[in-house]
Amino acid sequence: MIELNNITYIVEDKGNKKVILDNISIKFEDNCVTAITGQNGSGKSTLTKIIIGIIRPTSGQILYNGTDITNYSIDERVKLGINYAFQQPITFKGLTIKELIDIATKQENSIPKACEYLSRVGICAKDYINRDFDKTLSGGEQKRVELALALAQNGNTVIFDEPEAGIDIWSFDRLNKIFEKNKSYIVVSHQTKFLSSADKIVVMQNGKIVQYDDAKTVLKNLKHTTCKKVEE
Repeated sequence: MIELNNITYIVEDKGNKKVILDNISIKFEDNCVTAITGQNGSGKSTLTKIIIGIIRPTSGQILYNGTDITNYSIDERVKLGINYAFQQPITFKGLTIKELIDIATKQENSIPKACEYLSRVGICAKDYINRDFDKTLSGGEQKRVELALALAQNGNTVIFDEPEAGIDIWSFDRLNKIFEKNKSYIVVSHQTKFLSSADKIVVMQNGKIVQYDDAKTVLKNLKHTTCKKVEE
């Protein structure tokens, strides 16, 4: 279980302090798909980057299965079983997709085994397994390979930052099926298809959590939220 206690993140903006995350406390349950949604700039991606260790909070505490990991490096968190897929994948010139899967799994994989990870995210593995993971791949192709690598790391908790970005509509149903029951997932998303497949949904606004409940309850509330200007 990942537990955040009073997480605050403040940056300097033109000499002024700007609060990005404001005293957030939440528990992400085990074996649960938790979606994080909200308006642009609400702090969703910042929150996930703090969980994986890309960003250090200004104050607050992060616990993983009861262990304080607030000051742990990214590598230390990955070794514990926390994995992360970037919103914008990082390419690796000179490395094939097969080689990256071997690095992610920390072992030499057979071609059929490596192909399993690609097939799960909707890629025809035979056409991609020996290709370099570079700019010759489209944005959608890069995104799906990134998702496959996150799955290949075989952690207990996997964080996806907008996994649907750059993915064609025909791949949505397949992506929803990548969630395994024996793992925990934290997914930043705006898409109803992803939100409706989650167990719980976190709604963020202005760096705060304004809703956190089971998916059906949150989606029902969101559908009944309208713009005040329209009502007037």
